[in-house]
Amino acid sequence: MTEALTKLEADVRADLARIAHPGAAWLEPKRGPDGKPALDVLVVGAGQSGIAIGFGLMRSRVSNILLLDKAEEGKEGPWLTYARMPTLRSPKDYTGPDLDIPSLTCQSWHEARFGKESWKELDLIPRGHWVEYLLWLRRTIGLPVRNGCELLEIAPASDGLLAAHVKRAEGVETLYARKIVLATGQEGTGSWMVPEPLRDLPAGSVATVADDIDFDSLRGKRVAVIGAGASAFDNAATALEAGAGEVHLLCRRAQIQLIQPYRWLTFRGFLRHLSDLDDAWRWRFMRTILEMREGFPQPTYDRCGRHTNFTLHEGAPVEATRQSDSGVELQTPRGVITADFVICGTGIDMNFASRGELSKFAGNIATWADRYQPPENERNARLGRFPYLADDYAFTECVPGETPWISDIHLFAIASTMSFGPSGSSINAMTTAVPKLVHGLTRGLFRADVGHHWASLSAYDVPQAVVTRTAQKMGEST
Repeated sequence: MTEALTKLEADVRADLARIAHPGAAWLEPKRGPDGKPALDVLVVGAGQSGIAIGFGLMRSRVSNILLLDKAEEGKEGPWLTYARMPTLRSPKDYTGPDLDIPSLTCQSWHEARFGKESWKELDLIPRGHWVEYLLWLRRTIGLPVRNGCELLEIAPASDGLLAAHVKRAEGVETLYARKIVLATGQEGTGSWMVPEPLRDLPAGSVATVADDIDFDSLRGKRVAVIGAGASAFDNAATALEAGAGEVHLLCRRAQIQLIQPYRWLTFRGFLRHLSDLDDAWRWRFMRTILEMREGFPQPTYDRCGRHTNFTLHEGAPVEATRQSDSGVELQTPRGVITADFVICGTGIDMNFASRGELSKFAGNIATWADRYQPPENERNARLGRFPYLADDYAFTECVPGETPWISDIHLFAIASTMSFGPSGSSINAMTTAVPKLVHGLTRGLFRADVGHHWASLSAYDVPQAVVTRTAQKMGEST
Protein backbone atom coordinates (compact mmCIF):
# COMPACT_ATOMS: atom_id res chain seq x y z
CA MET A 1 0.00 0.00 0.00
CA THR A 2 1.30 3.45 -0.92
CA GLU A 3 1.98 6.09 1.69
CA ALA A 4 -0.77 8.23 0.15
CA LEU A 5 -3.35 5.44 0.53
CA THR A 6 -2.28 4.85 4.12
CA LYS A 7 -2.78 8.54 4.87
CA LEU A 8 -6.15 8.52 3.09
CA GLU A 9 -7.37 5.63 5.21
CA ALA A 10 -6.32 7.50 8.35
CA ASP A 11 -8.26 10.52 7.06
CA VAL A 12 -11.31 8.30 6.51
CA ARG A 13 -11.18 7.05 10.10
CA ALA A 14 -10.83 10.61 11.39
CA ASP A 15 -13.69 11.87 9.22
CA LEU A 16 -16.05 9.11 10.35
CA ALA A 17 -15.10 9.66 14.00
CA ARG A 18 -16.03 13.35 13.69
CA ILE A 19 -19.53 12.56 12.47
CA ALA A 20 -20.20 9.49 14.62
CA HIS A 21 -22.83 11.15 16.84
CA PRO A 22 -25.08 9.63 18.11
CA GLY A 23 -22.94 6.59 18.69
CA ALA A 24 -25.06 4.65 21.18
CA ALA A 25 -26.09 1.08 20.40
CA TRP A 26 -29.88 0.92 20.15
CA LEU A 27 -30.94 -2.48 18.82
CA GLU A 28 -32.09 -5.29 21.07
CA PRO A 29 -30.23 -8.55 20.27
CA LYS A 30 -32.42 -11.34 18.92
CA ARG A 31 -31.82 -15.07 18.72
CA GLY A 32 -32.89 -17.39 15.98
CA PRO A 33 -34.69 -20.72 16.41
CA ASP A 34 -31.26 -22.37 16.43
CA GLY A 35 -30.28 -20.40 19.54
CA LYS A 36 -27.65 -18.39 17.66
CA PRO A 37 -27.71 -14.60 17.39
CA ALA A 38 -29.90 -13.43 14.53
CA LEU A 39 -28.76 -10.69 12.18
CA ASP A 40 -30.51 -7.36 12.21
CA VAL A 41 -30.06 -7.01 8.45
CA LEU A 42 -28.83 -9.50 5.85
CA VAL A 43 -27.78 -7.81 2.60
CA VAL A 44 -27.73 -10.11 -0.42
CA GLY A 45 -25.29 -8.69 -2.95
CA ALA A 46 -21.90 -7.17 -2.16
CA GLY A 47 -21.45 -5.06 -5.25
CA GLN A 48 -21.63 -1.28 -5.31
CA SER A 49 -25.20 -1.14 -3.96
CA GLY A 50 -24.62 -3.68 -1.20
CA ILE A 51 -21.50 -1.84 -0.07
CA ALA A 52 -23.33 1.48 0.06
CA ILE A 53 -26.26 -0.06 1.98
CA GLY A 54 -23.95 -1.74 4.47
CA PHE A 55 -22.08 1.51 4.98
CA GLY A 56 -25.32 3.41 5.50
CA LEU A 57 -26.49 0.89 8.08
CA MET A 58 -23.20 1.01 9.99
CA ARG A 59 -23.39 4.80 10.11
CA SER A 60 -26.87 4.39 11.63
CA ARG A 61 -25.38 2.10 14.32
CA VAL A 62 -26.85 -1.04 12.76
CA SER A 63 -23.67 -3.11 12.88
CA ASN A 64 -25.10 -6.60 13.33
CA ILE A 65 -25.24 -7.12 9.57
CA LEU A 66 -23.78 -9.41 6.95
CA LEU A 67 -23.29 -9.04 3.20
CA LEU A 68 -23.41 -12.12 0.97
CA ASP A 69 -22.39 -12.53 -2.64
CA LYS A 70 -22.35 -15.64 -4.78
CA ALA A 71 -19.31 -14.39 -6.72
CA GLU A 72 -15.74 -14.65 -5.56
CA GLU A 73 -14.12 -11.53 -4.13
CA GLY A 74 -13.56 -8.94 -6.84
CA LYS A 75 -16.10 -10.48 -9.22
CA GLU A 76 -19.18 -8.96 -7.63
CA GLY A 77 -21.49 -7.18 -10.05
CA PRO A 78 -21.03 -7.08 -13.83
CA TRP A 79 -17.73 -5.24 -14.05
CA LEU A 80 -15.36 -8.14 -14.72
CA THR A 81 -17.93 -10.53 -16.21
CA TYR A 82 -20.50 -9.29 -18.72
CA ALA A 83 -19.75 -5.54 -18.64
CA ARG A 84 -17.94 -5.22 -21.95
CA MET A 85 -17.11 -1.53 -22.07
CA PRO A 86 -13.59 -0.25 -21.27
CA THR A 87 -14.83 2.39 -18.82
CA LEU A 88 -17.84 3.35 -16.76
CA ARG A 89 -20.30 5.48 -18.71
CA SER A 90 -21.05 7.76 -15.76
CA PRO A 91 -19.01 10.99 -15.57
CA LYS A 92 -16.07 10.55 -13.25
CA ASP A 93 -17.32 13.17 -10.79
CA TYR A 94 -20.55 11.26 -10.02
CA THR A 95 -20.42 10.14 -6.41
CA GLY A 96 -22.25 7.13 -5.03
CA PRO A 97 -21.06 4.44 -2.58
CA ASP A 98 -19.15 7.07 -0.57
CA LEU A 99 -22.49 8.48 0.69
CA ASP A 100 -21.15 12.04 0.54
CA ILE A 101 -18.00 11.42 2.62
CA PRO A 102 -15.30 13.25 0.59
CA SER A 103 -12.40 11.05 1.73
CA LEU A 104 -14.29 7.95 0.51
CA THR A 105 -14.99 9.16 -3.01
CA CYS A 106 -13.49 7.46 -6.03
CA GLN A 107 -11.63 10.70 -6.73
CA SER A 108 -9.90 10.59 -3.33
CA TRP A 109 -8.97 6.94 -3.83
CA HIS A 110 -7.73 7.55 -7.39
CA GLU A 111 -5.61 10.54 -6.41
CA ALA A 112 -4.02 8.56 -3.56
CA ARG A 113 -3.45 5.59 -5.85
CA PHE A 114 -2.32 7.31 -9.05
CA GLY A 115 -1.81 10.99 -8.22
CA LYS A 116 -3.83 14.16 -8.68
CA GLU A 117 -2.57 14.77 -12.22
CA SER A 118 -3.83 11.36 -13.23
CA TRP A 119 -7.33 12.28 -12.05
CA LYS A 120 -7.23 15.58 -13.93
CA GLU A 121 -6.24 13.79 -17.14
CA LEU A 122 -8.76 10.99 -16.69
CA ASP A 123 -11.81 11.07 -18.93
CA LEU A 124 -13.90 8.16 -17.65
CA ILE A 125 -13.14 5.62 -14.92
CA PRO A 126 -11.78 2.27 -16.20
CA ARG A 127 -14.05 -0.50 -14.96
CA GLY A 128 -11.08 -2.42 -13.52
CA HIS A 129 -10.23 0.63 -11.41
CA TRP A 130 -13.86 0.84 -10.27
CA VAL A 131 -13.67 -2.74 -9.01
CA GLU A 132 -10.43 -1.98 -7.19
CA TYR A 133 -12.02 1.11 -5.63
CA LEU A 134 -15.06 -0.84 -4.42
CA LEU A 135 -12.86 -3.48 -2.78
CA TRP A 136 -10.80 -0.76 -1.10
CA LEU A 137 -13.98 0.93 0.10
CA ARG A 138 -15.48 -2.18 1.68
CA ARG A 139 -12.22 -3.06 3.43
CA THR A 140 -11.62 0.49 4.65
CA ILE A 141 -15.04 0.84 6.26
CA GLY A 142 -14.86 -2.71 7.63
CA LEU A 143 -17.91 -4.31 6.08
CA PRO A 144 -18.54 -7.98 6.98
CA VAL A 145 -18.75 -9.82 3.64
CA ARG A 146 -18.93 -13.49 2.74
CA ASN A 147 -18.24 -14.40 -0.85
CA GLY A 148 -19.15 -17.67 -2.53
CA CYS A 149 -22.59 -17.67 -0.88
CA GLU A 150 -25.74 -18.06 -2.96
CA LEU A 151 -29.19 -17.31 -1.52
CA LEU A 152 -31.46 -20.24 -2.34
CA GLU A 153 -34.69 -19.37 -0.56
CA ILE A 154 -36.30 -16.97 1.91
CA ALA A 155 -38.95 -18.28 4.28
CA PRO A 156 -40.69 -17.03 7.43
CA ALA A 157 -39.33 -18.12 10.80
CA SER A 158 -40.52 -17.74 14.39
CA ASP A 159 -40.52 -14.50 16.39
CA GLY A 160 -40.83 -12.32 13.32
CA LEU A 161 -37.54 -13.47 11.80
CA LEU A 162 -36.75 -14.48 8.26
CA ALA A 163 -34.86 -17.66 7.37
CA ALA A 164 -32.38 -17.36 4.52
CA HIS A 165 -31.21 -20.69 3.13
CA VAL A 166 -27.72 -20.11 1.75
CA LYS A 167 -25.53 -22.39 -0.33
CA ARG A 168 -21.81 -22.36 0.46
CA ALA A 169 -18.95 -24.61 -0.58
CA GLU A 170 -19.36 -26.50 2.69
CA GLY A 171 -23.09 -27.07 2.13
CA VAL A 172 -26.36 -25.29 2.86
CA GLU A 173 -26.83 -23.23 6.02
CA THR A 174 -29.71 -21.20 7.39
CA LEU A 175 -29.17 -17.62 8.50
CA TYR A 176 -31.82 -15.81 10.50
CA ALA A 177 -32.39 -12.11 10.11
CA ARG A 178 -34.92 -9.47 11.06
CA LYS A 179 -34.68 -7.88 7.64
CA ILE A 180 -33.28 -8.92 4.28
CA VAL A 181 -32.22 -6.53 1.53
CA LEU A 182 -31.90 -7.89 -2.00
CA ALA A 183 -29.22 -5.73 -3.62
CA THR A 184 -29.07 -8.02 -6.60
CA GLY A 185 -28.67 -5.58 -9.47
CA GLN A 186 -30.01 -6.50 -12.88
CA GLU A 187 -31.29 -10.06 -12.51
CA GLY A 188 -32.72 -9.95 -8.99
CA THR A 189 -36.38 -10.40 -9.93
CA GLY A 190 -36.31 -11.74 -13.45
CA SER A 191 -34.20 -12.83 -16.36
CA TRP A 192 -32.62 -11.49 -19.52
CA MET A 193 -35.05 -11.44 -22.41
CA VAL A 194 -34.70 -13.43 -25.62
CA PRO A 195 -37.24 -12.10 -28.14
CA GLU A 196 -40.00 -14.60 -28.87
CA PRO A 197 -39.00 -15.27 -32.51
CA LEU A 198 -35.53 -16.41 -31.33
CA ARG A 199 -36.56 -18.71 -28.47
CA ASP A 200 -36.60 -21.89 -30.55
CA LEU A 201 -33.15 -21.41 -32.05
CA PRO A 202 -30.43 -23.91 -31.09
CA ALA A 203 -28.80 -22.96 -27.78
CA GLY A 204 -25.37 -22.69 -29.39
CA SER A 205 -26.48 -19.99 -31.81
CA VAL A 206 -28.09 -17.44 -29.48
CA ALA A 207 -27.06 -15.74 -26.21
CA THR A 208 -27.91 -12.69 -24.13
CA VAL A 209 -25.51 -9.87 -23.36
CA ALA A 210 -25.12 -11.26 -19.82
CA ASP A 211 -24.00 -14.71 -20.93
CA ASP A 212 -20.41 -15.91 -20.89
CA ILE A 213 -19.74 -15.57 -24.61
CA ASP A 214 -16.60 -16.95 -26.23
CA PHE A 215 -15.92 -14.02 -28.53
CA ASP A 216 -12.73 -15.57 -29.90
CA SER A 217 -14.88 -18.29 -31.42
CA LEU A 218 -16.70 -15.62 -33.43
CA ARG A 219 -13.60 -14.73 -35.46
CA GLY A 220 -14.60 -14.60 -39.11
CA LYS A 221 -18.26 -15.28 -38.25
CA ARG A 222 -21.40 -13.29 -38.99
CA VAL A 223 -22.86 -11.86 -35.78
CA ALA A 224 -26.24 -10.20 -35.28
CA VAL A 225 -26.92 -8.14 -32.17
CA ILE A 226 -30.57 -7.50 -31.31
CA GLY A 227 -31.14 -4.21 -29.52
CA ALA A 228 -29.62 -0.77 -29.72
CA GLY A 229 -28.80 0.21 -26.16
CA ALA A 230 -25.33 0.71 -24.76
CA SER A 231 -24.89 -2.97 -23.81
CA ALA A 232 -25.88 -4.08 -27.30
CA PHE A 233 -23.22 -1.77 -28.77
CA ASP A 234 -20.65 -3.03 -26.25
CA ASN A 235 -21.22 -6.61 -27.38
CA ALA A 236 -21.14 -5.65 -31.03
CA ALA A 237 -17.82 -3.85 -30.46
CA THR A 238 -16.37 -6.79 -28.55
CA ALA A 239 -17.27 -9.12 -31.42
CA LEU A 240 -15.70 -6.73 -33.94
CA GLU A 241 -12.54 -6.40 -31.87
CA ALA A 242 -12.36 -10.20 -31.64
CA GLY A 243 -12.27 -10.41 -35.44
CA ALA A 244 -15.88 -11.16 -36.37
CA GLY A 245 -16.36 -11.14 -40.14
CA GLU A 246 -19.58 -9.10 -40.05
CA VAL A 247 -21.57 -7.53 -37.23
CA HIS A 248 -25.15 -6.38 -37.77
CA LEU A 249 -26.90 -4.40 -35.05
CA LEU A 250 -30.71 -4.48 -35.36
CA CYS A 251 -32.67 -1.57 -33.90
CA ARG A 252 -36.45 -1.89 -33.88
CA ARG A 253 -36.98 1.88 -33.85
CA ALA A 254 -37.12 3.84 -37.07
CA GLN A 255 -34.33 6.01 -35.66
CA ILE A 256 -31.87 4.94 -32.99
CA GLN A 257 -32.20 6.51 -29.51
CA LEU A 258 -29.58 9.22 -29.04
CA ILE A 259 -31.04 11.07 -26.04
CA GLN A 260 -29.94 9.92 -22.60
CA PRO A 261 -32.88 10.55 -20.22
CA TYR A 262 -30.77 9.56 -17.22
CA ARG A 263 -28.75 12.72 -17.72
CA TRP A 264 -31.93 14.79 -17.50
CA LEU A 265 -33.11 13.19 -14.26
CA THR A 266 -29.84 13.60 -12.42
CA PHE A 267 -30.96 16.29 -10.00
CA ARG A 268 -31.73 15.82 -6.33
CA GLY A 269 -35.37 16.82 -6.55
CA PHE A 270 -36.21 13.98 -8.93
CA LEU A 271 -33.87 11.40 -7.44
CA ARG A 272 -35.03 12.08 -3.89
CA HIS A 273 -38.71 12.78 -4.34
CA LEU A 274 -40.07 10.84 -7.33
CA SER A 275 -41.16 8.15 -4.88
CA ASP A 276 -43.16 10.76 -2.94
CA LEU A 277 -45.42 11.43 -5.92
CA ASP A 278 -48.72 9.67 -6.52
CA ASP A 279 -48.87 6.58 -8.72
CA ALA A 280 -50.05 8.49 -11.80
CA TRP A 281 -47.03 10.78 -11.81
CA ARG A 282 -44.55 8.04 -10.95
CA TRP A 283 -45.90 5.89 -13.77
CA ARG A 284 -45.92 8.75 -16.24
CA PHE A 285 -42.33 9.75 -15.55
CA MET A 286 -40.83 6.26 -15.44
CA ARG A 287 -42.81 4.88 -18.38
CA THR A 288 -41.57 7.77 -20.52
CA ILE A 289 -37.98 7.31 -19.37
CA LEU A 290 -37.89 3.52 -19.65
CA GLU A 291 -39.63 3.46 -23.01
CA MET A 292 -37.02 5.90 -24.29
CA ARG A 293 -34.36 3.49 -23.00
CA GLU A 294 -30.86 4.64 -22.19
CA GLY A 295 -28.91 6.39 -24.89
CA PHE A 296 -25.26 5.62 -25.46
CA PRO A 297 -22.26 7.98 -25.37
CA GLN A 298 -20.21 8.78 -28.46
CA PRO A 299 -17.25 6.51 -27.58
CA THR A 300 -19.65 3.54 -27.33
CA TYR A 301 -20.82 4.10 -30.90
CA ASP A 302 -17.31 4.89 -32.18
CA ARG A 303 -16.02 1.48 -31.03
CA CYS A 304 -18.35 -0.01 -33.64
CA GLY A 305 -18.47 2.78 -36.21
CA ARG A 306 -14.75 2.63 -36.90
CA HIS A 307 -15.13 -0.88 -38.34
CA THR A 308 -16.13 -1.12 -41.99
CA ASN A 309 -17.73 -4.53 -41.38
CA PHE A 310 -20.26 -3.05 -38.92
CA THR A 311 -23.79 -2.31 -40.12
CA LEU A 312 -26.54 -0.56 -38.15
CA HIS A 313 -30.06 -1.51 -39.26
CA GLU A 314 -32.72 0.94 -38.05
CA GLY A 315 -36.42 0.08 -38.21
CA ALA A 316 -35.49 -3.61 -38.18
CA PRO A 317 -37.34 -5.55 -35.46
CA VAL A 318 -37.00 -9.32 -35.77
CA GLU A 319 -40.35 -10.66 -37.02
CA ALA A 320 -39.40 -14.30 -37.54
CA THR A 321 -36.35 -16.57 -37.62
CA ARG A 322 -35.37 -19.71 -39.46
CA GLN A 323 -32.40 -22.01 -39.08
CA SER A 324 -31.09 -22.90 -42.53
CA ASP A 325 -27.98 -24.43 -44.02
CA SER A 326 -26.54 -20.93 -44.41
CA GLY A 327 -27.14 -19.93 -40.77
CA VAL A 328 -29.79 -18.16 -38.71
CA GLU A 329 -32.06 -16.16 -40.98
CA LEU A 330 -33.59 -13.12 -39.25
CA GLN A 331 -36.65 -11.75 -41.02
CA THR A 332 -37.06 -7.97 -40.60
CA PRO A 333 -39.05 -5.27 -42.42
CA ARG A 334 -35.71 -4.34 -44.02
CA GLY A 335 -35.16 -7.83 -45.39
CA VAL A 336 -33.44 -11.00 -44.25
CA ILE A 337 -30.18 -10.84 -42.29
CA THR A 338 -28.24 -14.09 -41.98
CA ALA A 339 -25.95 -14.71 -39.03
CA ASP A 340 -23.93 -17.49 -37.48
CA PHE A 341 -24.50 -16.21 -33.96
CA VAL A 342 -27.11 -13.91 -32.38
CA ILE A 343 -26.65 -11.82 -29.22
CA CYS A 344 -29.77 -10.40 -27.54
CA GLY A 345 -29.42 -7.02 -25.86
CA THR A 346 -33.12 -6.50 -25.20
CA GLY A 347 -33.12 -6.03 -21.44
CA ILE A 348 -34.65 -7.74 -18.41
CA ASP A 349 -38.19 -8.96 -17.95
CA MET A 350 -39.78 -9.41 -14.54
CA ASN A 351 -40.37 -13.06 -13.66
CA PHE A 352 -40.50 -13.58 -9.91
CA ALA A 353 -41.16 -17.32 -10.18
CA SER A 354 -37.88 -17.82 -12.03
CA ARG A 355 -35.93 -16.77 -8.94
CA GLY A 356 -35.49 -19.53 -6.37
CA GLU A 357 -35.05 -17.11 -3.48
CA LEU A 358 -38.50 -15.64 -4.22
CA SER A 359 -40.27 -18.96 -4.79
CA LYS A 360 -42.05 -19.02 -1.39
CA PHE A 361 -43.94 -15.82 -2.16
CA ALA A 362 -43.52 -15.09 -5.88
CA GLY A 363 -47.25 -15.49 -6.51
CA ASN A 364 -48.18 -12.89 -3.92
CA ILE A 365 -45.78 -10.07 -4.83
CA ALA A 366 -47.88 -7.07 -5.82
CA THR A 367 -46.99 -5.56 -9.18
CA TRP A 368 -47.73 -2.17 -10.66
CA ALA A 369 -50.45 -3.81 -12.75
CA ASP A 370 -52.10 -4.93 -9.51
CA ARG A 371 -52.05 -1.45 -8.00
CA TYR A 372 -52.45 1.07 -10.82
CA GLN A 373 -54.39 1.19 -14.06
CA PRO A 374 -52.91 3.90 -16.30
CA PRO A 375 -54.79 5.64 -19.10
CA GLU A 376 -54.98 3.55 -22.25
CA ASN A 377 -52.37 5.64 -24.06
CA GLU A 378 -49.89 5.11 -21.19
CA ARG A 379 -50.18 1.33 -20.77
CA ASN A 380 -47.15 -0.92 -20.93
CA ALA A 381 -47.50 -4.58 -19.97
CA ARG A 382 -43.76 -5.10 -19.38
CA LEU A 383 -43.54 -2.21 -16.92
CA GLY A 384 -46.75 -3.36 -15.26
CA ARG A 385 -44.89 -6.51 -14.19
CA PHE A 386 -42.46 -4.49 -12.06
CA PRO A 387 -42.98 -4.96 -8.29
CA TYR A 388 -45.00 -2.30 -6.52
CA LEU A 389 -42.83 -1.48 -3.50
CA ALA A 390 -43.64 0.17 -0.18
CA ASP A 391 -41.98 3.45 0.81
CA ASP A 392 -39.12 1.51 2.43
CA TYR A 393 -38.43 -0.57 -0.71
CA ALA A 394 -40.25 -3.57 0.81
CA PHE A 395 -42.32 -5.99 -1.24
CA THR A 396 -46.07 -5.55 -0.83
CA GLU A 397 -48.69 -8.25 -0.92
CA CYS A 398 -51.07 -8.81 -3.80
CA VAL A 399 -53.51 -10.49 -1.40
CA PRO A 400 -53.10 -8.90 2.05
CA GLY A 401 -52.53 -11.36 4.87
CA GLU A 402 -51.24 -14.30 2.82
CA THR A 403 -47.53 -13.52 3.20
CA PRO A 404 -47.25 -10.59 5.66
CA TRP A 405 -43.62 -11.41 6.38
CA ILE A 406 -42.50 -10.09 2.96
CA SER A 407 -42.77 -6.58 4.40
CA ASP A 408 -39.33 -7.30 5.89
CA ILE A 409 -37.81 -8.13 2.48
CA HIS A 410 -36.56 -5.00 0.75
CA LEU A 411 -35.61 -4.79 -2.92
CA PHE A 412 -32.83 -2.46 -4.05
CA ALA A 413 -32.28 -3.47 -7.66
CA ILE A 414 -33.22 -2.50 -11.20
CA ALA A 415 -36.74 -3.76 -10.43
CA SER A 416 -37.10 -0.90 -7.91
CA THR A 417 -37.11 1.56 -10.79
CA MET A 418 -40.86 1.95 -11.32
CA SER A 419 -41.42 2.73 -7.65
CA PHE A 420 -38.33 4.83 -6.91
CA GLY A 421 -36.74 5.85 -10.20
CA PRO A 422 -33.03 5.12 -10.65
CA SER A 423 -31.83 3.50 -7.46
CA GLY A 424 -30.63 -0.08 -7.22
CA SER A 425 -28.52 -0.15 -10.36
CA SER A 426 -27.47 3.45 -10.78
CA ILE A 427 -24.36 5.13 -9.40
CA ASN A 428 -25.76 8.64 -9.73
CA ALA A 429 -28.79 7.85 -7.52
CA MET A 430 -26.98 6.26 -4.58
CA THR A 431 -26.47 9.43 -2.57
CA THR A 432 -30.25 9.91 -2.40
CA ALA A 433 -31.60 6.36 -2.73
CA VAL A 434 -29.46 4.55 -0.15
CA PRO A 435 -30.27 6.96 2.72
CA LYS A 436 -33.99 6.56 1.87
CA LEU A 437 -33.65 2.77 2.08
CA VAL A 438 -31.60 2.90 5.28
CA HIS A 439 -34.16 5.25 6.84
CA GLY A 440 -36.88 2.73 6.03
CA LEU A 441 -34.88 -0.15 7.51
CA THR A 442 -34.07 1.65 10.76
CA ARG A 443 -37.66 2.90 11.05
CA GLY A 444 -38.93 -0.67 10.82
CA LEU A 445 -36.40 -1.95 13.33
CA PHE A 446 -37.22 0.83 15.80
CA ARG A 447 -40.98 0.34 15.49
CA ALA A 448 -40.63 -3.40 16.04
CA ASP A 449 -38.71 -2.72 19.26
CA VAL A 450 -40.85 0.14 20.54
CA GLY A 451 -41.97 -1.85 23.59
CA HIS A 452 -38.36 -2.52 24.51
CA HIS A 453 -37.49 1.16 24.13
CA TRP A 454 -40.45 2.21 26.30
CA ALA A 455 -39.40 -0.24 29.00
CA SER A 456 -35.85 1.05 28.76
CA LEU A 457 -36.99 4.65 29.22
CA SER A 458 -39.24 3.66 32.13
CA ALA A 459 -36.32 1.99 33.88
CA TYR A 460 -33.81 4.72 33.06
CA ASP A 461 -32.37 6.12 36.27
CA VAL A 462 -28.89 7.40 35.46
CA PRO A 463 -28.33 10.74 37.27
CA GLN A 464 -26.66 13.57 35.38
CA ALA A 465 -25.11 15.23 38.44
CA VAL A 466 -24.41 14.85 42.12
CA VAL A 467 -26.11 17.39 44.37
CA THR A 468 -24.71 18.02 47.85
CA ARG A 469 -27.40 19.04 50.31
CA THR A 470 -26.43 20.77 53.56
CA ALA A 471 -28.35 19.51 56.58
CA GLN A 472 -30.25 22.34 58.31
CA LYS A 473 -30.63 22.68 62.11
CA MET A 474 -34.04 22.91 63.67
CA GLY A 475 -35.31 26.48 63.77
CA GLU A 476 -33.05 27.80 61.04
CA SER A 477 -34.77 29.60 58.20
CA THR A 478 -33.95 28.79 54.61
